[in-house]
Amino acid sequence: MWFENRLMRKIKNSFRSKDSFSMVDKNRRLITAHDVAQLAGVSQSAVSRTYTKGASVSPATREKVEAAAAALGYRPNLAARSLITRRSNLIAVVVPSMANPFYSAVLEALSQAFELKGYRVLLFSTASNDNSDPILEDVLRYRVEAVILVSSTLSSSFAEECKQTGLPVVLLNRKNDSQTVSSVTSDNFEGGRLTANFLIAGGHQNLAFIAGNDLSSTSRDRELSFTREILSNGMPPPMREIGNFSFDGAIIAARRLLAARQPPDGIFCANDLMAIAALNVATKEFGLTPGKNISIVGFDNIEMARWPLIGLTTYVQPTMSMVQRAVEIVSAQLFESSEVPTDNVITGSLIVRQTARLPSSGLISVGDETHWRYAPVS
Repeated sequence: MWFENRLMRKIKNSFRSKDSFSMVDKNRRLITAHDVAQLAGVSQSAVSRTYTKGASVSPATREKVEAAAAALGYRPNLAARSLITRRSNLIAVVVPSMANPFYSAVLEALSQAFELKGYRVLLFSTASNDNSDPILEDVLRYRVEAVILVSSTLSSSFAEECKQTGLPVVLLNRKNDSQTVSSVTSDNFEGGRLTANFLIAGGHQNLAFIAGNDLSSTSRDRELSFTREILSNGMPPPMREIGNFSFDGAIIAARRLLAARQPPDGIFCANDLMAIAALNVATKEFGLTPGKNISIVGFDNIEMARWPLIGLTTYVQPTMSMVQRAVEIVSAQLFESSEVPTDNVITGSLIVRQTARLPSSGLISVGDETHWRYAPVS
C-alpha cells in the first residue's frame, strides 16, 4: 500500500512536469521500458527480466514494475526485443484462405500447440490468388523462426526456398515431391481406397470424383487410390470434374456431373467444402435424396460436416495428431539443423452419416459416431 501511494504521487507529479513521459502529451510518445524503470525506481534490466519468461526477478521488484507499467499503460515491444535477443518467437503459418473451415481448425490447433511452447503464430494468406506462393522476403521481414505451409496449393519451390535460407519448414496437409522437406499428411491413399470400397459395398454402379486441382498432391493421391480401387473391381473409371477446393467451384462441377446423360449415383469430393456444395446441388436443383438415390462423401470432417442438417459422410483427417506431429518436427528443427526430412502419414477413418447409402456390413459404432471398416472377401 505504501508503495502504491508513493507511486501515485509520483505519477501525478510527472503529469505536471514539462518532461512528462505520460501517454497523454501532445506528441503521443510511446512509453518505453526506460520510462517504467524510472517511475518504479528500478533498473531497465529489471523491467526486461519482469517481462521475460523464466527470468529471475524478486517479487518486490516485479510488483513495482507491474504497478508502474499499469499506471503508464506500458506494453513490452516484442519487435524491439527480438532485435536484442535475435529471437522473435514467431512461427509463420501460410494458408490459401480461411474460406475452408478445415484451415481455421488447423490454425487454431497450431496456435494452441505453439503457445504452450512459448511461440506465437503469424498468419500469411494467399487468398488473393490460391495458386501463387507468398514472397519469401515478406515472410522473412518478420524475423519468423520457422514456417508451416498448410496450403495444399503452394508449390514445392517455396518450401525449398525456405529450406535454402536455413529457415525450419514443414509441409502440413501436403507433401513435397522432391522429399527434401518434412511433411505431415493424413493417409490420402487410404482415404481414397476406403471411400471407393465403401461406395462399392453400398451397391453404387456409376461413381464420380470432384478434384481439388491438379497441382495439389493431396487431391492427386486421393483421386489416384480412389480410381485404382474402382478399376480393380471391374467397374468403369469414375467421372471427373475439378472444383478447385472451393464451394462455388464445386457447385459448377456437381451441376455438370448430375446433368450428364448417365449421372453418377455416388460422388467422392476431395474435401468437405466441395461435398457440401454437391449436396446443395443434388437436393435443391436435381431433387435427389442423399443416402437413397445418391451418395456424397467428403474428406476432412470439418465441424460443419456433423451438423444434423448436413450429416456428411466423410474421411476424417486427424487434425490434432497432424498438428502435434508438425509442431514436434518444427521444434526439432529449431534446435537441430541437421534434422533429416521425413514424410509423416497419419491414418484417419471413414465416418458414416446420412449422405451415403449404407452397406450391409462393416459398420462399427465408435462413441456416438458410426465408422466403416473394409474387410475384403478372402
